[in-house]
Amino acid sequence: CRLGHAFMGEYYQRHVPSEDVACPCGKYLQTRDHILLDCERYDEHRHHFAALRPDLNGTHVLLSTRKGISALAKFIQSSGAFTKTGEPPPLDPIHPP
Repeated sequence: CRLGHAFMGEYYQRHVPSEDVACPCGKYLQTRDHILLDCERYDEHRHHFAALRPDLNGTHVLLSTRKGISALAKFIQSSGAFTKTGEPPPLDPIHPP
């Protein structure tokens, strides 16, 4: 995610032109900023970024600070963003989150 190499339209547009670049939410081009800040699919997982407000103005804080990277990791883990399916991982009854 930090380097832009992830399962998202922005990456596919440059490196895998045979893949769809649209976001499942309907946005024409699925970008890193769209996933992190705007996509309704991940609204319920953005609570991980709450401690960064009001510093969170764009993705700079998420991608370049210790607190931001920690929040980003939690967001990705809980949401499944930037994975091939873009879906949260299945619940594990033995090892709950």
